[in-house]
Formats: sequence, structure tokens, C-alpha cells
Amino acid sequence: MNVSDNNPILSGSAQSIAAYQDAIEQSSKAVVEWLKQPEMYQGKTVEQLRERINLNFTAEGLGNQATIERAVEYFLKDSLSVHHAQCVAHLHCPSLVISQAAEVLINATNQSMDSWDQSPSATIVEIKLIEWLREQVGYQAGDAGVFTSGGTQSNLMGLMLARDAFFARQGHSIQQDGLTGDLSKIKVFCSESAHFSVQKNMALMGLGYRSVTQVKTDVFSRMDAADLKAKLAQAQANGEQVMAIVATAGTTDAGAIDPLTEIAALAAEHQIWMHVDAAWGGALLLSEKYRHFLNGLELADSVTLDFHKQFFQTISCGAFLLKDARHYELMRYQAAYLNSDFDEEHGVPNLVSKSLQTTRRFDALKLWMGLEALGKKQYAEIIDNGVTLARQVAEFVSAQPDLELVMQPQLASVLFRFRPQSDDVAFVALLNQRIGDVLLASGAANVGVTEADGVTCLKLTLLNPTVCLKDVKVLLESVKQTAEQLLNA
Repeated sequence: MNVSDNNPILSGSAQSIAAYQDAIEQSSKAVVEWLKQPEMYQGKTVEQLRERINLNFTAEGLGNQATIERAVEYFLKDSLSVHHAQCVAHLHCPSLVISQAAEVLINATNQSMDSWDQSPSATIVEIKLIEWLREQVGYQAGDAGVFTSGGTQSNLMGLMLARDAFFARQGHSIQQDGLTGDLSKIKVFCSESAHFSVQKNMALMGLGYRSVTQVKTDVFSRMDAADLKAKLAQAQANGEQVMAIVATAGTTDAGAIDPLTEIAALAAEHQIWMHVDAAWGGALLLSEKYRHFLNGLELADSVTLDFHKQFFQTISCGAFLLKDARHYELMRYQAAYLNSDFDEEHGVPNLVSKSLQTTRRFDALKLWMGLEALGKKQYAEIIDNGVTLARQVAEFVSAQPDLELVMQPQLASVLFRFRPQSDDVAFVALLNQRIGDVLLASGAANVGVTEADGVTCLKLTLLNPTVCLKDVKVLLESVKQTAEQLLNA
């Protein structure tokens, strides 16, 4: 078969360009119509979607037009409208229009960030953005960092380098010789509210869940520095060695920011690597009102940032920043076809040695275009809007007799619950769980269901800068009505 017969490949030929324009136009028109639909979700169950969606791989193929039509029918129409005012369950943001435009450029050019000769201009853009991000954090000038798929991967990089640096101080190379010694004595500390990727990554690195010691949190889900100090002393008394402390700047539910400066002081005193998971709270780097919440971030050995949360970029887009570039030597690997010694001696940039990935998308373009399109002032405004709105919503919830504020908001999330006239803890918990389930099943709203200090509650994650207090009041009224229906059923 001659590939040019039906032009499936994007290229510079007239036929290919015409096919590309037709496919993009058809897809764009479908997205525009989908954006206009009033429903947040069509309300189909798992069983209904499983029955409805069928793959159709034929011998001859359906062609571009028919395939796009099927994708619109079976995927797009049944997708969650993350831009909808009532879609507030998760750290799942609506995206900037300019981010959508960036995706067109990223996808069409298909650059791979693992070598200069696969991504020349893209490599320089990423390096310059890493330099800029380091400046925002408060690190010294440099380019030690890399774009990642998101928080879990960035946290893995921080923990992996912390582990390798820990062993290197003892004269042992993990890269060359693997894990050694009594691994049961090696510990990582994080708060009870830290992201589950700490445990997940420690298991992935061969040290297991048991290596993770959880530090108590205060009433706002922030790491208790006094308990951290006590647990460090206890670890020392037990003959244990702490390879890293993971602080969190923006816990998933409460948006809590640990006391970074106090944690950094303890880490420095005990010569322990400090990694900060700022996947959510890192957005405050651009804030005009709340930047001080991140004081102490510059003291961390490594930092996780996500841009597909409150930076409003499309998934995926994250970054890992490393304070001391020398630690990158712990994971360095030379592949002659990608990052040869000859190239590096002649100043050719090498990003593959900074990443856990080899082939990697040029996601940095989205952040660059977002910053240039919006400017720092407008970016700050839409980030600050969520934090300010959360405080307004909390005040409103506190004034409602049948709603209870579970915790004062810190970033852009509000934890609350419907509170019927009942002292049955299990009944109240199940009621709130069912409220969330019924709202999603109806397609009316997507409200998070979680736990805070053992209390089952509902969560509003107010990332959407187009949402205002009036929209949230409508949602809260839906919560009340749903609760009443369930109570009367």
C-alpha cells in the first residue's frame, strides 16, 4: 500500500495539509458545540458507558471523518465538562485558551525532549523556563530542573535523588551497585496529610511503605513541627536513618501548607534532604496576595510544581526543581546516540540526563505561552481568585443552619458537610457520601467526597476563575435539596 493514497501521515504535501486542516476543523467545531451544552455531565453510569462504547477496528478503516464523528459521539459527548461552574470535586482545572493553542503546536511538531537534535528551539525554551522558575522559588541562578508529567513523577525524582545522595554520603553508589545494608533502618518522614505518592514512590524504589513515617498534623492538616522533632529524636534513638523529609505546600483536600521554615531548620540540623511537594500550592509563586505562604520554599533541596492545577494548563504539565545541580550526577547516564560526551563538550544542551523519561513532550510550551499571553498580573489575579472565593464560601457555609464547615480554607478548597438533626455518625457520613454520588449521577454537579480527621465531608475545589460566589450558592442549594430528597426517600 502506498501511504500517500489516503494521507494518514502529517507532512508537508498538499494532500496531507488539506487532510490535517479538515480533521482539525471538524474536531474544533465539535468541541465548540460541546462547550455550549448546559449539562456538566450526561449522567451515564459505568455500566451504561461500558455497554455503549464499542471499538470498531475494521480491515479497511473508517477514514478520518467517520472516526472523528465516532469519537465525538462516544467520547466527547460523555466527557465531564471541567469548565462547568458546578464541577468542583478535584484539583482538575479548566484550561487556558492559549494552552489549547499550545497543544496544537506541540502535537503537530511532535518534538521529543530527549536530545537537542529532536527539539532544538524547544530545548532552549524549557531551559529558560526552568531558570525562571528557579528564580521565582528563590534558588540561585541555574537550570537544574526539568519538566515532568506531574506531581507523582516529580516527587519520585526528589525521593530518588534524596536516596542516592544519602547512600553517596556513605561512599556507596546506588546507580552502580544497587541497594545495600539494613534497609529497614532507612526512613522518610512526611505528614499524615501528604500525597499518597510518597508511599507509592518509596515502594517503587524498593524501600516499601514501612519506610514512611507519618508526622502528626495540626487542626489545619499542617505538619506538626514539634512532632517532627520528637520523631526525629526517636528515630535516632532507634538507630534509624532518615533519608528525606517531604513537606507539603498544598495538601490535596485542605490545601494545607506545612511550616516550611521550621521543617527546613530541622532538616539542616540533622543533615536530611528536604523535598517540598508544592504541586498545588506552588501556584502562589505568582500570587500578589498570598506569596508569603510559601516562605521557606527556597530552603528545600528539591521542589515539585504542577501547572495542570491552579496554573490552568492542560494535562499534563509539571516540573521538578533541584537546588544543587551537582546532585544530578547521581542519575547521569551517557547514551552515545542522545547525549554523547562530544556533544556536551561542545555546549550541546542535555535534558535527558535530568529526566526519568526518555521520549518526552514539549509541555513547557504551554506555560511559556500562558505567561506571555496573560502576563504576571492577570495570572496572579486568577490564582488569587480561588483562594479569596474559598474564604467567601466558608463564611457563607458557616451561616447556614444545615451546613457545617469542617475546616477553615487555606488555599482554594472548602471542606464542609450537610448536617441533619442526627447524632448517628455513620448515618451522617453515608448521607454525605450519597449526596455526592447522586449529584454526579444526575449530571448536575461534581462535588468531592473525602475525610478530614475521620469526618466524611464534601469538598469544593474552587480553581475555576470564572466561578463566583453566586455559582457556589446555586451548588450548595443543590446539595441541600439532594439531602432532603434522600432523607425523605
